[in-house]
Amino acid sequence: METVAIRRAAPDRSTLGLVIFLAAESMTFAGLISAHIILRPTQGVWPPLDQPRLPAGMTAVATLFLLASAWPAYKAAKTVAADGTAPTRWLVGTWVLGALFLGIQGYEWTQLVGHGLTMTSSIYGALFYTVIGFHALHVAVAMCALTITVGKSMAGRYSAADHTGVRLCTVYWWYVVVVWPTLYVLVYLM
Repeated sequence: METVAIRRAAPDRSTLGLVIFLAAESMTFAGLISAHIILRPTQGVWPPLDQPRLPAGMTAVATLFLLASAWPAYKAAKTVAADGTAPTRWLVGTWVLGALFLGIQGYEWTQLVGHGLTMTSSIYGALFYTVIGFHALHVAVAMCALTITVGKSMAGRYSAADHTGVRLCTVYWWYVVVVWPTLYVLVYLM
């Protein structure tokens, strides 16, 4: 009787690289979340009485935009993988919703700074800008990746057989979407 060896296809290097990067980023987010959880009880009144309250309602609207952006990102990956249809409109939709999220956060930050909440005003301010800023940086990087991916899509660079760029871009986007609700609840609502 002959033994047949089954060989499993190894993930391509770009996928493996993204997985390793996201694992490292997850550890960084876990560290920031842990710092917030550990430092917060040591501060007594939270938020400090002399510091402005975070605009949870405005950020809830931004959260809805970010969560909604997962749908066009999903559709972009699905349509190009299924039949090679250019995912441009879905990628642009994702980008627009991400821009709305970042725009609201930018407005929020300018208002908070104007009311005295800065990195150096308190542990409260330092934790807020570090945790939320780290996420905002990830959204901005994902939007840059989306911009590049949109350009390549418009140039007809993706097909059903070759759409790695779309897949990697949308996986990274889903990552920033999935991380956000935990941060929102922890920082804005607790």
